[in-house]
Amino acid sequence: MSSEAEGAFHIVDVPSITRGPLRATLRTPDGVRIEAVHAPHKPNKAPHTASVADTAIVVAHGFTGSVDRPAVRRAARVFGRRAGVVTFSFRGHGRSGGRSTVGDREVLDLAAAVRWARELGYARVATVGFSMGGSVVLRHAALYRDAGEARTDAVVAVSAPARWYYRGTAPMRRLHWVVTRPAGRLVGRYGLRTRIHDRDWDPVPMSPVEAVPLIAPVPLLVVHGDRDPYFPVDHPRMLAAAGPAELWLEEGMGHAENAADDALLARIADWVSAP
Repeated sequence: MSSEAEGAFHIVDVPSITRGPLRATLRTPDGVRIEAVHAPHKPNKAPHTASVADTAIVVAHGFTGSVDRPAVRRAARVFGRRAGVVTFSFRGHGRSGGRSTVGDREVLDLAAAVRWARELGYARVATVGFSMGGSVVLRHAALYRDAGEARTDAVVAVSAPARWYYRGTAPMRRLHWVVTRPAGRLVGRYGLRTRIHDRDWDPVPMSPVEAVPLIAPVPLLVVHGDRDPYFPVDHPRMLAAAGPAELWLEEGMGHAENAADDALLARIADWVSAP
């Protein structure tokens, strides 16, 4: 797997407009088709300011997620009360093409989604990533900081790892078995509906903690639960210490989008939407 070349790219946009959200197919520079969904801002009874309607939140799901998973849809609904929302399925997930590289070339998928949000007319675009998606939003913010329409204006990493190859918890040891073993990848494909690449990273991509110092002056929020079964709290503390960042350690919270309740999601949307 290689993290080379996050340069100029094009998008093949194949939208289908229904009574619901706008669905489109995006194409990354390495030719992978990515399914994406745009839902416009739907405020509650109290109207928000016009500037909020000019903000889009791009949601980067965790490993084995997709645009149609209930936790992702719930996050999109909560975020949609404060801003427009773009969700997408990483490569190897959902109806997207390709195979998962577990956080490496997924930066290309996120960049395509961010650029699409800007093409939809949003002046501000924030990225919110969960678990694997959290590592991707950090690396994307560092690699695309000066990349025009593919850049982000604010970053939120929820339940993200600080470093690669972490095996310090039982869930992470199981995940490494799924990713690295042929039998595990079969479980991923048929049990978890996730198609995983069979090659090792070459070269090893920049780690999340190495990316953090390169993100400023873009604002960064790190969110983590103190009961996360995958990554203990030294991970968010390491990320927050690596560069300018705000850290929220959430009491009683578990891991990623499945553990983020509506109140936390609303707080994240308020942080992203603040002037």
